[in-house]
Amino acid sequence: MLIRWGLATLSLSGLISIASAQTHTHVRADDHAPIGVMADHYHEAGEFMFSYRYMSMSMQGNLDGGTALAPATIATTIPNRFFGRPMQPPTLRVVPTEMTMAMQMLGLMYAPSDSVTLMAMLNHVDKEMDHVTFQGPAGTTELGRFTTRASGLGDASVSALIRVTESESSRLHLTIGISIPTGDTDAAGTVLAPTGMQPTLRLPYPMQLGSGSYDVLAGLTYSRFHGDWSWGSQWRSSIRTGDNDEGYTFGDEHRLTAWYSRVIGEGWSWSTRLEYYDRDNVDGIDAAIVAPVQTADPLNQAATRFDAGLGLNWASDSGHRVALEMLIPLEQDLAGPQLETDRQLTLGYQYSF
Repeated sequence: MLIRWGLATLSLSGLISIASAQTHTHVRADDHAPIGVMADHYHEAGEFMFSYRYMSMSMQGNLDGGTALAPATIATTIPNRFFGRPMQPPTLRVVPTEMTMAMQMLGLMYAPSDSVTLMAMLNHVDKEMDHVTFQGPAGTTELGRFTTRASGLGDASVSALIRVTESESSRLHLTIGISIPTGDTDAAGTVLAPTGMQPTLRLPYPMQLGSGSYDVLAGLTYSRFHGDWSWGSQWRSSIRTGDNDEGYTFGDEHRLTAWYSRVIGEGWSWSTRLEYYDRDNVDGIDAAIVAPVQTADPLNQAATRFDAGLGLNWASDSGHRVALEMLIPLEQDLAGPQLETDRQLTLGYQYSF
């Protein structure tokens, strides 16, 4: 609870306070937020910026709330919401054990004026999820293991970053945009059923590549600079606007983050950051997603998480920037059972001209 209130206090104080100015150079290694923070800065009129990010996330083991659950416990005690339908056992006989996601993100920013910077993002997503299947409708005998995969374009986005106020040592801007449903919501894969059959089915919600809906993106970012160190904070949300073609809506997502950066030499800085992440359950249900696995239940999708991160940044006077950041969860509370997040790594390159 202390972590939550500390993060909220730090972030809100940054968003509402604009203090006395101190000079800083235009190009410095900590001029941008850590690379894992999106839409963190704007540009001067006529400037462009190209960016590439590679983000890798790893999840392993299951939690219900904050309690760890073994696969055999899930398979013998957690009810299957589809029980009563043909071939559906009373408990969850298929259990995810590990998931990896790799995302490549291309971004382009352009400032038509000093007040507004436009940003477009396109990404490619690769997902893999490992499972263990337990034999029959009861017991702890393992039948086998299998992996499902989904790969392709994720959802694109366009946004406007609107300058609110700026001084020599601080800046505040608003982000408003829209997510465009370019990612698939009907990805399918071959699974191992408790009966031993291997049907090809529509994959559950976490394995889909997009939301299927036009979603509102909103945020507010504050940055402040003091000599050879700086700090900032950001609120960012994805707000769903309605059901997709499959009859459901992914949950809203909210992030509140605060960071500290320090210059450690010409062109170099390091950063540390805290982030609070909140995601709601899926609203509605895809009639094609029916399986005795936790990921097929729309009410097993909500999550809150506190992450801590460390980053390293390099910038040149010619507009090139390279950065790396690792995030590790400090605490997570999952509407489970769900796979828990182990780490998130982001590597990025940016070029301004």
